[in-house]
Formats: sequence, C-alpha cells, structure tokens
Amino acid sequence: MPSEKKISSANDCISFMQAGCELKKVRPNSRIYNRFFTLDTDSQALRWEPSKKDPDKAKLDISAVKEIRLGKNTETFRNNGLADQISEDCAFSIIHGENYESLDLVANSADVTNIWVSGLRYLVSRTKQCLDLIEGSQNTPRFAWLRSVFEAADVDGNGIMLEDTAVELIKQLNPALKESKIRLKFKEIQKSKEKLTTRVTQEEFCEAYTELCTRPEVYFLLVQISKNKEYLDVNDLMLFLEAEQGVAQATEEMCLDIIHRYEFSEEGQSKSFLAIDGFTQYLLSPECDIFDPEHKKVVQDMTQPLSHYYINSSHNTYLIEDQVRGPADINGYVRALKMCCRSIELDVCDGPEKEPIICNRNSMTSPLSFHCVIEVINKLAFVSSQYPLILCLGNYCSIQQQKVMAEQMKKVFGTKLYTDAPLPSETYLPSPEKLKMKIIIKGKKLPDDEDLLEGEVTDEDEEAEISRRMSEEYLEEPKMSLLCKELSDLVSICQSVQFADFESSMKSQNYWEMCSFSEAEASRIANEYPEDFVNYNKKFLSRIYPSAMRIDSSNLNPQDFWNCGCQIVAMNYQTPGPMMDLHTGWFLQNGGCGYVLRPSVMREEVSYFSANTKGIVPGVSPQVLHVKIISGQNFPKPKGACAKGDVIDPYVFLEVHGIPADCTEQRTKTVQQNSDNPIFDESFEFEINLPELAMIRFVVLDDDYIGDEFIGQCAIPLECIQPGYRHIPLRSFVGDLMEHVTLFVHIAITNRSGGGKAHKRSLTARIGMKTRDYTMLRNTSLKTVDDIFKLAVHPLREATDMRENMQGNKPWTRIPGPSWANKEKNTIVSVKELCGLPPITSLKQCILTLSSRLMNSDNVPSVALCMKDTFPYLEPLGTLTDVQKKVLAAYDLMIQESKFLIETADAVYDKIVQCQKAGMELHEELHNLGTKEGLKGRKLSKAIESFAWNITVLKGQGDLLKNAKNEAIENMKQIQLACLSCGLSRTASGTVDAKSRRCLEAIEEKETGDENGRL
Repeated sequence: MPSEKKISSANDCISFMQAGCELKKVRPNSRIYNRFFTLDTDSQALRWEPSKKDPDKAKLDISAVKEIRLGKNTETFRNNGLADQISEDCAFSIIHGENYESLDLVANSADVTNIWVSGLRYLVSRTKQCLDLIEGSQNTPRFAWLRSVFEAADVDGNGIMLEDTAVELIKQLNPALKESKIRLKFKEIQKSKEKLTTRVTQEEFCEAYTELCTRPEVYFLLVQISKNKEYLDVNDLMLFLEAEQGVAQATEEMCLDIIHRYEFSEEGQSKSFLAIDGFTQYLLSPECDIFDPEHKKVVQDMTQPLSHYYINSSHNTYLIEDQVRGPADINGYVRALKMCCRSIELDVCDGPEKEPIICNRNSMTSPLSFHCVIEVINKLAFVSSQYPLILCLGNYCSIQQQKVMAEQMKKVFGTKLYTDAPLPSETYLPSPEKLKMKIIIKGKKLPDDEDLLEGEVTDEDEEAEISRRMSEEYLEEPKMSLLCKELSDLVSICQSVQFADFESSMKSQNYWEMCSFSEAEASRIANEYPEDFVNYNKKFLSRIYPSAMRIDSSNLNPQDFWNCGCQIVAMNYQTPGPMMDLHTGWFLQNGGCGYVLRPSVMREEVSYFSANTKGIVPGVSPQVLHVKIISGQNFPKPKGACAKGDVIDPYVFLEVHGIPADCTEQRTKTVQQNSDNPIFDESFEFEINLPELAMIRFVVLDDDYIGDEFIGQCAIPLECIQPGYRHIPLRSFVGDLMEHVTLFVHIAITNRSGGGKAHKRSLTARIGMKTRDYTMLRNTSLKTVDDIFKLAVHPLREATDMRENMQGNKPWTRIPGPSWANKEKNTIVSVKELCGLPPITSLKQCILTLSSRLMNSDNVPSVALCMKDTFPYLEPLGTLTDVQKKVLAAYDLMIQESKFLIETADAVYDKIVQCQKAGMELHEELHNLGTKEGLKGRKLSKAIESFAWNITVLKGQGDLLKNAKNEAIENMKQIQLACLSCGLSRTASGTVDAKSRRCLEAIEEKETGDENGRL
C-alpha cells in the first residue's frame, strides 16, 4: 500500500489525499505532465502544482465535479497517442462542469488510483457538508458491533482483557488470520502508545480488528457500488447482483436474506444494510465462488450417442506410483471411481491357484486379486455417477483363467453388465442416458460368424506398442493370442479393433468397434489429418493412452486430443501436475458425472471443424474473457521451498487452453513480501474463438523461491465461469482444496468478432479502425451446389451486419451496403462510451449512468420514457443541453438498431435456413455430382470438405442471428425496467404505470413467441 496505515475508511482516503501525491495529467494533445495534487484541508477543492495558471485557477472545486470515472473511459484517453502505454487500472478521470469536461489523471499504482477515486466519490456525494460532518469511524455500526463483541467476552466488565483472550476472539471472528500476525499487531499498537502491559483495551481491540480484517480492495468496491456510502442498502445490493454478478432476477427478498445471513452488526440487521465485514463474508461465501452452481448438476443433453461425449478416463488405474516400479494398489481404483472416472483399466494376468490377478506387468510385485478388484468396482461404480462405466480389459491370461474372469464378472456385476448385442440397423452407439448404471467391457471379440469356443485375436494395442519400442526385431505382423468364447461374449459395444486408416474405417468399421491410439500415433494423426480425425470421432470411440516411454508415469496434454474429438484420453491419476489439473478441472462440469458433451460443430454429421484452426471457427461467435486479478488471500509458503522464513513474493500466471488459436498465457506483476493479502490489480483480455473447448488455469507462484515455486492453482472450463466479483478457491499441487486460500478476481465475458491472441489490457495497442470481417463461403467446384450457396451470400452479410451493429465490441469503418449498416461502431458501445463506461458494463448500469446525465439543474428528469410499438424511447420534456442531446441521440440510435434487428431477423433467418436445407438435399448426391464434374481423389474430398464448411457456416450464422434477436428483445425489456426504476416514466414515480406494464408484457410475449416459433 502507498501508506503504512491500511485504508479502511473514507477518512483514511481523505487524509491521504490531503497529504498529496504525484499524478500524471493527460492532455488531448498527447502530452503528459507530472503534477503534485492535493486536497484542501477543508476538502472543498483539488489543487495541483506546478502550473502556469494563477494558483487560484490551478484548482477544481469539488462542487463542480459531476462524476469520477475509473479506467481510460474518456475521449482524451481514447484519442491520446500515448494512452496505449498507460495501465487501465492506474487511470481515472474527474468529470466536471456543465459540459462534462474531463481532468484525466494517472497514478503510479492501482492502489493510489483506488484511494483517489474512493475519496473523491465520497466527497462528491457530500459536497454540501464539511469534512468534520462526515461520520467519524468510531461511531459506525461496525464499531458498535465490535464493542458488543468485546463486552460479551469481557466477563469482569473492566473494559480490558488478556492478550490471549483478545487474540482468540479475533481468530473466532476471522479464522483465516494467523495467530502470530494478530499478536504482532497488538504489540505494534501497544508500542505506539508506549504501554508496558500486554492487556488489551476495547479501543485497542477495535483498532487491531479493523486494521487486520479490512481488505482495502473490498472497501473500495463497497464505496463504489454503494454510491459512495460505507454500507450497502437493499437497492445497492440488488443492483450489484444484477449488474455485476449476473443474477437475472434479483429480488428484495433475496437481498434481505443475504443481509440476514452475512451482516454482523445489530444495526445492520435491523436497518437492512450490509457493512464491510458482512460484505467481505458474503464475497468469500460459496455464493460468490467462480464456479457456476448450475454446472454442479447434470445440465447437458445425455441422450446423444456415447461417441459425442468426452469421457473421464484413467490409465493403469491400479497404480499409485510410477509404471516401472509401482506396485498394484486397490486404492488406485477407489480414488479413480470417487473422482467420477468412467473408464478404468484392468491388466489381468494368470495368478496362483487358478485365480486371475491384476498387477504391474513391469514389476509383478504386490498383485491384486481380480475378484477383489471387481468387488470394489461393483461397490463404487455408481456412487459418484450413474452414467456407464467402461472397463478396459488388458487380457494376458490363459484360456482357463479367462473363463474364471468371465464367470466372476457375471456373478459380481450381475444385471449391471451390458452385453446386449449391437443392432446392425443402428448407426450410432447408445446414449449415456440409456446406459445408466451399466458396466461396459472393452476388449477383443471373436468373429460372430464363427461358432468357436476359443480363437486367435490380435494382441492388445498398448502391449503391441511396448513390444515395438522395446524390440529391435519387431515384426509388422501383430502378435496373436487366444481368447475364449465366455470372455468374448461379455464384449458388446466397445469391441477393440486395429486402426488402419480413415478411409478404411469410414467404409468398413462398425459403430460398436473402437480403436486405441498411442500418444505418438494420435499426435501424428492429429497434425496430419485433423479434419478427418474429428469426423471419425463423430461416430466411433477413440482411446488415447500415454507413451510407453513415460516411465515416470507423467501425463500427456489431454487438450491436444480433446481438440480432435477423442473421447477417452487416459490419464495417470497417480501423477499430479498441470496436465492432471486440466483433466480434473474439465470434468468438474456437467455435475462432475464423468461425461461432457462435445461442441455441436464436432458432433453434427455434416459440419466442418479442424483441430488446428488458427482463427475463427465457422458458425461460432468469438468471445472476449476479461479478467481482473485483484488480490490474493492467505497464500502458503511453497511446500518444497528451502528454509527462508515465511515471506513470499507471489505473482499470478494465467493460462488459456483450448484450440491453438485460443492458447495463450499472461502473468501479473510480483508483489513483494506479502502472502496475506497481496494486491495485484491487473486486468487482462483473452479472445476465445471456441468457448466450449476453452479452459482457464489460474496459477499462483513464488517469484523468490529456492526449490519449489508452486503455491496453488485452479483450472476451470470457460462455460462454468460466473461473471462478476468472485473468489477462486485454490488447490494444492496434489489437487486438494486449501482452506482459506483464494484469489479475488473480476470476470466479464463479452461478444467480439475477429480473432487474435490475448493481450494484457494495460499494455494493449488501441484497436484500430478496420473493415468488418465476414465469414466467407467456399467454392466446392460443383456448379449445382455452388449456385445454391451463392443465394446465401447476401443474407449472411445482412445477418453479420445486424448483429455487429447492435452487439459487437469493436469499432468499424464505413462499409458498402445499406444505410443501416454504415455505423462506425456498434450502437450499444457508443452509448456506453458516451456514459464513460467500458464495453463490459451491463445495460442496467449504462441506463443508470445515462439517467443521471438526463437530469436538469433541479435534479428532475429532462426526458420521459415513451413506449412506441413496445420499444422504450425517451422523449425530451423541455430544452436539452448539447451534452444531453448527444446522449439522447446515441440512445435513440441504439433503440432503432435493436428494433431493426428484431423486426428483420426472421426474414433473413428464413433465407439462410432455406439455403441450408437446399444444400443438405444434395448431400447424398455429392459423389455423383463430383463424378459428373470430373472430380476424384483429393479434389473430390476437398469439394466435400468445402460443402461441410458451408453448411456449418449457414447453420452457425443462423443460430447467431437467432441469439442476437433474443438478446435484443431481452435488452429492450431490461432497458424499460431500468428506465422505470430510474424514475424516467411520465408518472415520475418508481412504479410501473399501466401502459408501461402492457408494453413490458408485449415484449415478454414477443420473446415467448419467438422461442416457440422460427426464432
């Protein structure tokens, strides 16, 4: 912090401002000046020096200040050539005067910026009061509560207690605090007062608690969202939930319940407000966890074919150490099944006394009884998940013991064992829903057309690879082994076969047959034939297992193979680290049931997707993930670090995993010697082209380490991230949750067109004006087909223009086309910029800010809500200032663009769908059409690939237009509600008048009708 005393109240901010500090003053002419800024002792004016102006003119009266903006959200910042070098989190602007002029400033740290912004906002809300009228910190509900806590513990009523008692009392109030830190704080307080006794007074107790338990970043947030108060009332909390936390329909009852559960003070409970301690407790609660609670339940469609899901899979499940020396251990199965693993491995060999065993075939030590293992599997198979469990059987037994295996499995598993013969009339595997509570055996199978009691089959694929790598005289012909009919009959829909090539597989492989690929082979195929691999996995299961050369049982990167649609990527559960973190994090979604539905572009029969895509995925709307790393809490010393005291220098590393175009990483600055509450205050942006496959991993590291640098991590799918202010619980290196160890962040996710690597917001170059990008259709060289697709070119362009004009996040140059497409930037962003708000701001926040601009000098609205054809326009009630006219014009344009989209989308959507249907009617004729055009071999394959690309584009763009229309309808509803809550209705009351209510109902009916109709 910039001062020794931690900021815990408005008075602390004001005292700091009165002492003054150096700030950079940014001018529109691209010049930046260093100036020393101070607040007058009477808190009535802000002054700076040196200045060429008269000292009385180099000041700004607090009474003239309209608002304080955090970040680079004025024209000066947006147009300044040097603004690119200014950190977003260190910039702020003071808007003043009737013309809303800006004084644009940059502090040397985000901490200093927060102090100035919080202090100025507090003063602006109290411009008619003197500083001495501001409520003293000793008279707040917080101190009343702390005094009552102290008095309850002071059994003698002497107003003093033993230090041990005071320490224990603070520990009870804040269990995360270390005892040593509390004792040190008491010693500091007593030393400052030159006390000799260690007994603690009530005043010292309150002072110690306040200094130890006030997190400055939470205090600044509280002041910001409470409209410059030091507590949140019900309306503040409701707005916070809706505008920041993404709660769709926050109610007064919901807010009262939060206050009732988290507020500590009696006054807060009786008057229904949330002060700093209750607010901090709420932000740390599971309700503000980063993981969306909806995804803790099964929320995905579980009726798709089994091949359409990623399946939580284990390799060498019986091991708890490395694969060379590690003994077999039953706890390997217990651990995997408790972690919802749905594909486990059993390597079975001949054991003594005609009893099969499971063991590490490299060491043959500590074998497990096969019967005991399947008893444990039967007991735990469906405790964590009801969805099917696949047993990958590595069979190295004699015929005699194979029969014992089969008999034992039938007896132990009983009706859970799935042995139904696959139906040749079907084309896809059954769904997880249909296979609930079933155990599926994956293994070799004897030919069905031969009535054999036993026969030869090829060796297991993994064993074959080990043989190939270990033997110099490896023969191309696969090694054969004997299989008995009893064991063969237990294999149904997961029959192991050898992979030859994609052409052979697509022609002759049955849907119930599956191939296993070594890591090296799968990597080669993924690099050379990424599109073919994705198409293959639409119908067939693929199992990927780690290289035999990973003798330390290290893990492959599962993302490389998930990108190709591979369902069963086997992981060494016994080996913690980044790859296992990704795997564990990925399968937390969908209720942790062990099955995750793949993106639709990787499932649909006619669709195009390449695992190696370097940019936009056709038909998928790119998103921008905005992450602000605010602070950390209670970071432990790295486990393996050498002795160097408890001091650490933490920093945060952010990783984005997904398709290659999305993979990137960034890091924060290092905070020196602070493990308790390091403040980072750094913002980042990541462009995500395929959100459904993206994962974010937050890693905390020590920059001053000797030995191990790892502190904690959390990996989470993008689809499961909740927006707003969130705490991220961190996990240890082995994956265990660490008590009270968290990261405090702000998350926002917005739409954006265009690709590109992630960039750090504080260092990013300004986004230059560019021509809008359109997703282009490809030429198939099949005239009949191309003639159909040509009809879709104009509707696709219209659909893109309508979406971008309303919801995009980038500025654009004027482009040829209809007049409604000629917008230099989309209308919503224009309104937000005029209000001095960043693009991530919610529409409700935007309307609240806009309404304050549309008040006259008597604080009465100068406009009124006027519903025209169910759309919320604003009509002037008198003469408007130039600033108000500009704001109102931007608002009107936003409503017009939304109206145009809502009323036009159906017709454009119909044209796109008609072209898609017409194209699909020719799908079965592509080979014949190719022959007529003289296409064969690679040229014909390219034509079919281009056809799939075009169908994907048409379906995707149609879906995006549909979503944009629904979003526009929801926006209109939210804007109307926000206008009414701001008092902009003609009745000038906070209630919804009859006409407005009818219009709101009409909007809801329009939305419901669209959901049930074409859109």
